[in-house]
Amino acid sequence: MVRKAMFAARRSERGQALIEAALVIPVLLLVAFGVIMAGRVVHAKIAVQAAAREASREVATATSESAGVSEAIQTAQSVADGYGLSQEGLSVEIDANGFQRGDTVTATVRYDVGLGDLPLLGHSGVSVTSSHSERIELYRSREAVHQ
Repeated sequence: MVRKAMFAARRSERGQALIEAALVIPVLLLVAFGVIMAGRVVHAKIAVQAAAREASREVATATSESAGVSEAIQTAQSVADGYGLSQEGLSVEIDANGFQRGDTVTATVRYDVGLGDLPLLGHSGVSVTSSHSERIELYRSREAVHQ
């Protein structure tokens, strides 16, 4: 009698694991894809911040405005490349503010993070932007400009 009751209890729970899996797997997939998306955005944000910081530093230590701006753009692209960002989604803007001693130079770097390869997001993406300002030192020599 006891055996029959245990067999009947097992038989009634046969599809329970399948139903639980059908309910839990989509939620787990959404969480996994959300973690992947957040990781990509955070990685891009760190890379963009580093590129902006290095680009503004490059302009602030340059001997002339034109040389500094071109070097800053190359530096920002190189830093972004080092972090694995593609050049297609990257834009760099440099504001040298007249390039006078004591003024600040600002580099703004923007990157479009593509999320189209993740399910349920279509062709969407996130834009990550960072700006960094660097002060041109008051007592820094500019002899190379006058030579």
